[in-house]
Amino acid sequence: MSTGLLILFFLVLSILFGLPLFMIMGVLAGISYVTVSDENLTVIIGDIFYAADKEILLAIPLFILAGQIMTKGSISSRLINFAKSLTAGIPGGLGLAAILSCAVFAAISGSSPVTLIAIGTLMYPALIEAGYSKKLSAGVLSTGGTLGIIIPPSIPMIIFAIMAGVSVVDLFKAGIGPGILLVILLCGYMFYARPKHHVTKFSFQDFLLHTRKGFFSILMPLIILGGIYSGFFTATESAAVAVVYAVIVEFFIHRELSFKNFLSVFSETAEMLGMLFLILILAVSLNKFMTFEQIPQEMVDWMSGMISSKISFLICVNILLLIVGCFMDIMSAILVLAPILTPMAIHYGIDPIHFGIIMIVNLEIGYLTPPIGINLFVASGIFKESIGEIIKAVIPFLFVMLLGLALISAFPGISLYFVN
Repeated sequence: MSTGLLILFFLVLSILFGLPLFMIMGVLAGISYVTVSDENLTVIIGDIFYAADKEILLAIPLFILAGQIMTKGSISSRLINFAKSLTAGIPGGLGLAAILSCAVFAAISGSSPVTLIAIGTLMYPALIEAGYSKKLSAGVLSTGGTLGIIIPPSIPMIIFAIMAGVSVVDLFKAGIGPGILLVILLCGYMFYARPKHHVTKFSFQDFLLHTRKGFFSILMPLIILGGIYSGFFTATESAAVAVVYAVIVEFFIHRELSFKNFLSVFSETAEMLGMLFLILILAVSLNKFMTFEQIPQEMVDWMSGMISSKISFLICVNILLLIVGCFMDIMSAILVLAPILTPMAIHYGIDPIHFGIIMIVNLEIGYLTPPIGINLFVASGIFKESIGEIIKAVIPFLFVMLLGLALISAFPGISLYFVN
């Protein structure tokens, strides 16, 4: 047990001192191999090749690239116009359109900040003009943006699958139920909080017009997810299909993406991936060490002496992950905690796929909680509001998300229905 506690102690201490995560992972892996296993540091080089050889890793840059292409092009605006025409006539229809737009775009990009930027920049002025308060508008868009990591395909799901050793396709399937639940809960709150005077008329002609203009945008998530769930192609192949489809649609059908913007897409994607991949492959090396030394099993035995029931474990782990989400970004949290907590969850009879969803929803809420909440800073930048005002705006939506988390934790069927 001492080795596991020592590693956790160094992790917590390093994070508190603000060391870069790639440095923490590299130093810990090196110290662990040399002092505990008496191995040579060259073992880490072999682990790096082992990690980089995983095919599923290719899906991450490809999904990020597809999301960047769509953000620079017109797919997001066409999705928004379609959602607005669909919900016109429903009280609070524009707010519902904002949530639905985030949900559909999330099913393509797999990233929360990208979803918030793509949808928020277009929907925020429209909501204000329609009479929604700045607080309600910023709150719904900031929260809707977080759907990017729970609605598949999701980049954090791919990271969790690698670190916990579970099927990424099963995780994608498991995200459908919780994604639908959170969309319904957010729509329910928006229906309640909407400006009571704002009701638009449904126009079948507008609906047909925006359906026609947004046809290829709407078709994209259906092709990607349909291909994965039917087994026609793997998650990695679906990411490649997403890139090719986005290029064809934006360049040759919509014709709204310039060559100059296309080059910037590649540079921005490379910047996002450079640090992520270095952290990931070093984390895999540390994970291999802990598995070889049976550290997760030692921690399971230690935890068993303190927590006797599955319900107690779920309560404790949810509280822990909500706190972690306040101080760590989702990628770092998954890389550090997934290999440790997943064996514990299995010990208490929790399906690892269900636990993966619980973990991701917890950390999704972390996008909205200070001091590290990424969506808070992104929203502050694009809506030109202070961080304090954005935090106030998301507080009611945080309670909605916590309700969703409680239901997902208590009822495994919400996550596992589509898997089974």
